[in-house]
Parts: sequence; C-alpha cells; structure tokens
Amino acid sequence: MVPGHPAAQYAPGMPAPLGKTPTRKMPDIQVFGRDDSSATRAALRFFRERRIVVHYVDLRKRPIAAGELQRFSQRFGAAALLDETSRPYRDQGLAHLTLDDAGIVRRVLADPRLLRLPLARHGNAVTVGLDEATWIGWLKPGGGP
Repeated sequence: MVPGHPAAQYAPGMPAPLGKTPTRKMPDIQVFGRDDSSATRAALRFFRERRIVVHYVDLRKRPIAAGELQRFSQRFGAAALLDETSRPYRDQGLAHLTLDDAGIVRRVLADPRLLRLPLARHGNAVTVGLDEATWIGWLKPGGGP
C-alpha cells in the first residue's frame, strides 16, 4: 500500500468502507443486530467484503418494529428467533416456560437481547442467524427474492 493513499488508513486485506450511495445496482439488504454481537459483525463483514451496502439497524439504538419482527416470526416460527445460549434467556428462565408465538414475540420486543442475531432481510426473503449460503444466493444475478 502506498503511504498517503486514501486506502492506506484501513487494515490490510480489508476493503475500504463503501460510501452511502451505491454506484451500481445493489441488492437492498437490511441487517438487524447489535454491535457487541460477533455474529452481527460477521454478517456485516460478509457483505462489506463483497462491496455490498447494507442498511444496518443497531437494536441497542433503535428497537425492531413489531411488524418487522412478525415477518421473521411467520417465516421461521417465533421459537427460532430466540437465542437459547444467551444470558437473558437463562436469567428469565425461558428454558422452563412454554410460550406460544405471541408470548415469545412480546418478550423479544420487550428485551431484544433474546434474539438470535443477525436478522437479515432482502425483499421478502429473511434469515435468522448466520446463513452465508442464502446470502450468497441473494447476491447472484437474478438471485433476489
């Protein structure tokens, strides 16, 4: 890397961040997660390495809308949205409760730390957790929703 070059300030091997406006036809991808989640960081890195601009929603700063959460719940079932390995899941004793889908959605809306992250959306197609195989399909020509 040439010193003084604009890209010299970034880590070697990592592409420079993309601007806010895409320069070519890019898929409209939305990622919901938290900055402290390694899975969310991996998802953002996956798209950044492929030079894809994503709309990232940090759930610590802005909660997920009930309608948006319902989209994921309808596709996978509300139980699939829960991160059973998370501390809030254990602290709230959810392993010992039987909740219906509406109860799970209410709990997740009240405490987004219960979500299995990241939640990714491309049109009507959605994924929960790391799902690189599906994301690669989204990026192929004609591979959209």
